[in-house]
Amino acid sequence: MTELRERDIPHKEENGIDNSKLAMEGSTEKVGLKREVTLISGIALIVGTMIGSGIFVSPKGVLRQTESVGMSLIIWCLCGVISMFGSLCYAELGTVVQKSGAEYAYLYQSLGPIPAYLFSWTSIIILKPSSVAAIALSFGAYIADPFFPDDCEPPVMAVKLFAAICILLIVFINCASVKWATTVQNFFTAAKLLALVIIIVIGFINICKGNTEYLKVSTSFEGSATKLFAYGVAFYQGLWAYDGWNQLNYITEELIEPNKNLPRAIIIGIPLVTILYLLVNISYFTVMSPDELLASGAVAVTFAQRTLGPMAWIMPVFVCFSTFGAANGSLFTSGRLAYVAAREGHMVEVISMVHVKRYTPFPALVFTSCLAILMLIPSDFDSLVNYFSFSAWLFYGGTVVALLVLRYTEPDIPRPIKVPIVIPIIVLVCSVYLVFAPIIDEPALEFLWAFLFIVAGLIFYFPFVHFRYHPKFMGKVTRFFQLLFEVAPSSYEVPEVGQEM
Repeated sequence: MTELRERDIPHKEENGIDNSKLAMEGSTEKVGLKREVTLISGIALIVGTMIGSGIFVSPKGVLRQTESVGMSLIIWCLCGVISMFGSLCYAELGTVVQKSGAEYAYLYQSLGPIPAYLFSWTSIIILKPSSVAAIALSFGAYIADPFFPDDCEPPVMAVKLFAAICILLIVFINCASVKWATTVQNFFTAAKLLALVIIIVIGFINICKGNTEYLKVSTSFEGSATKLFAYGVAFYQGLWAYDGWNQLNYITEELIEPNKNLPRAIIIGIPLVTILYLLVNISYFTVMSPDELLASGAVAVTFAQRTLGPMAWIMPVFVCFSTFGAANGSLFTSGRLAYVAAREGHMVEVISMVHVKRYTPFPALVFTSCLAILMLIPSDFDSLVNYFSFSAWLFYGGTVVALLVLRYTEPDIPRPIKVPIVIPIIVLVCSVYLVFAPIIDEPALEFLWAFLFIVAGLIFYFPFVHFRYHPKFMGKVTRFFQLLFEVAPSSYEVPEVGQEM
């Protein structure tokens, strides 16, 4: 990979600005991201980002597609297995290519700059901001609800206003301090785990009481869907709830002892989420029939109303905690992707800079949060997310190909963790299925437009990246934002492949 020059802010200038003026007087410390993320914080980031609003609000998507309780539980289990296999592949890649940016870094290392650029283009402009926006909208809906009568839905504008406030609050926390962001993540992860434990305990009590009518093996598979490709949509619904299994790979450069803590966090975090999801779904069916679950607008709230009595109000509070924590984790990692892409010259230079006192990727976080707030504006936001979902698995599959390519091109480099070859092959097959199954099951022109948007990134790649054309006014823009944000080019040394950083 193209090596980046080391930048020492007290002694060098960038774009005509003496960076030493932005740092503390007399300081010789280089500006860059620090290794402050511990194993516990890494687990909290994975678990806290994976557990958002999906398992609390709408697990009915899987049930609607599978059409039976038994098959829905199998899909939830298989989604956990796929996520685990995918994360194990990422664990190997993360200990070989020890750079932040996850898919971007791995695609760049093995397949070159064009696939990496197309991934960053799609993810930074659409996928990551829309994910933050979607989670923030769930937060906004639950925060707004108490301000309006029970028989009145909160106005869309009020929900979007609270969602925007949520995004502004988390970007402030993330820009202020990495420790603040990880502390927030740890707290809200603990809160959402407590909520899931409450649901599971109540479910076990109901099972002991004999409320297992919808969980009997003899009847739970009746009416299961027979269309093969319909299960692709069911997997999308389930994997949306599992989304976040790769989040720790976005901050490898900030993880303490990544060779040890990256695989440890993955091996602990993802099985934990899988077990919790299965038990929570089982608990729901001890209280609600499949038809009642499908009719519920917020399954966990309905569950609480039927089991907790006057204490039912705690579930909406826990959903707010869960969505806020998930939005925090998503923005934390999304900013790192924009930062790394800009550092490689695939975005404007100022986004690759770091705050000289707080050591956070300030411009990247601000840029991502602004896009997320813009995502709140359109009324057809859900369609945008749905039609771009296939692209996530397109790039997951490409990343697994990157692993196989590195196995072939770099067979002798140290691999602290090396997964059996059958695991990446399984993930690759699943990725191909998940890319094409929804398109075959429900063909729509929007999928073509989404694909064309991905390819359209090449319009910007060739002039601005490949041929390195830089408009003259960009120097002034960079200097303006550098002074405004008090940021400087980051000091970074590219490690050898497989080397501990």
